[in-house]
Amino acid sequence: MRTLIYVPILHSNADLGSLGRALNTISFSESEKNKLQKHNDTINGYWDAIEYWFENIDISVKGIKIYQDGMFVEGEIAMKIIDEGIKSGSKNSVIVSKLIGRGAILIKTEDFKMVKDEYDGLQSIIKSKNIISKGIQLFRYRILKPIFLIRRDKFITCRIAETLGQNETGILFIGAFHNIAKRLPKDIKVIELKEIAKIRKYQKSIQFDSKIEPLQLDQLTQYMINK
Repeated sequence: MRTLIYVPILHSNADLGSLGRALNTISFSESEKNKLQKHNDTINGYWDAIEYWFENIDISVKGIKIYQDGMFVEGEIAMKIIDEGIKSGSKNSVIVSKLIGRGAILIKTEDFKMVKDEYDGLQSIIKSKNIISKGIQLFRYRILKPIFLIRRDKFITCRIAETLGQNETGILFIGAFHNIAKRLPKDIKVIELKEIAKIRKYQKSIQFDSKIEPLQLDQLTQYMINK
């Protein structure tokens, strides 16, 4: 039996690199700013809870394999990417670095071109110089995004299946809207550190056009940050 600890990612601006910095330049209304601040607080609380769990698990971390969303290299270059994430304020990167320090192994998880195709799609929206161009690029990205995700999910699944040996444990840090668990071989036991369905529901709830009741949002938020 193989085991995969599944950690759905709540992306912070620090995780998004230049895309995150570009988002910081966008103007929002006061109510939107308040909503974003609450979301950022939830993200920080969520990663605090994840970090707490890994610091208190009663298993040997040595030899555990880490699969990271967007990680298309390994070795020294991969560690430089993690270090850059730490410098920019990514708690995801901090947790991965600590696990590696305890003996975990960072595995190349993704294909460079597949990651770049999705990144370029987002960049084209942000860099659009007028509303018409932005609308066209946004429409195009919404059509292509499911294709991007399916391609990446298949590649990630294959990487896990190929590199996670019998009786080994892996940790997957991956965006909540990826569908990896259902694609994995049946002999890989999946442990959801936080329920993927609830993480997805929360992410949908923070959209500005969401109709979720405040009480439901509060309950989801509390679930996210509980240790």
